[in-house]
Amino acid sequence: MIVELLAFVYDDRIQFHNVGQLYDDGDDGRLLQRVPEGVRTELNTGAQGRMRHPAGTELRFVPNEEVEVTLSVDPQEPAGTSLVRVFWGPIQGYTTVEIGPEPTTIAISTPEKIQQLDDGAIQALDYHPRVCRLLLPGEHRGGHVRYHGSRGDRRPPTDDELPETRYLAYGTSITEGESPAAEQLTYVNQTARRIGADPINLGSCGTAYCDQAMAEHIATRDDWDVATLSLSINMVGTFSVGTFRERAAAMIETIASANPDCQIAPITIFPNARDVCVDHEEAELCEQFREALRSVVDACEHENVTLIEGPDLLDNIGGLTTDLVHPGDDAMIRIGESLAGELEPLL
Repeated sequence: MIVELLAFVYDDRIQFHNVGQLYDDGDDGRLLQRVPEGVRTELNTGAQGRMRHPAGTELRFVPNEEVEVTLSVDPQEPAGTSLVRVFWGPIQGYTTVEIGPEPTTIAISTPEKIQQLDDGAIQALDYHPRVCRLLLPGEHRGGHVRYHGSRGDRRPPTDDELPETRYLAYGTSITEGESPAAEQLTYVNQTARRIGADPINLGSCGTAYCDQAMAEHIATRDDWDVATLSLSINMVGTFSVGTFRERAAAMIETIASANPDCQIAPITIFPNARDVCVDHEEAELCEQFREALRSVVDACEHENVTLIEGPDLLDNIGGLTTDLVHPGDDAMIRIGESLAGELEPLL
């Protein structure tokens, strides 16, 4: 029996974290998608596909014996393969498994040292180290993932084995996590780790257009305490500044008014090629979008909305990839450290 609780789905004695639905499209296995189908189909066309990329998606369970989990990458996906990484709570395991179009079974047993941890060491951690976490890659590190079933005695984690605070992030491919070498290096995961929170990643590569359907989805969720809205390099050159201002204002108003006890932090555009390359008109346009978001937050009457400047989180382009847009490993870590410092006073 499937139980959906917004941030995750319980099924087959597993918690599917950051999964809005295990979608049965009639093919073998069920697709892991980050929002329910009724939300996904109301998004812009590109975002509909992005919500089936498992950025920030995890399969979580506590094994009582060896557990086997079978996954595959949708054969329709050009990415071809995905690399699944095994964590034990916050502790990085040595196990990595490449999955492809053919169903691949991952065998997992609790490491000996994890079983020997004393209570003091365990209590100092935000996740219980007996919780096995299979981290699935997002963005260009893998395609749509299908779940085919599991074997072995296991149970889903309990609330007290997971962080109490939840951090939700909406934004572009930078949020979804295009360029870091591994999922745990995205700024969303880096920020969450530093503030002791469980991350919910709703990044949407190339398609973060402040869709009203996404705003309403976030607004009606009751499973997050703080949210960042990275708005939005995707809209520069595609939408006018005025349209961006209207859409950003509507998204912020929708979410903030429905969640007065939660903190919402819009983030202006991070430093990128437009700011530093020779075409200064491009830099001026980017700054106009930043100023539009500043004006939206200034006019917002909700006390739970706090603007964060993207250039303050990443003060230079060092650590970006060569497209001078996407943060690599170093820049992701720097953003995570800086953003955690901005969010901690809000919690």
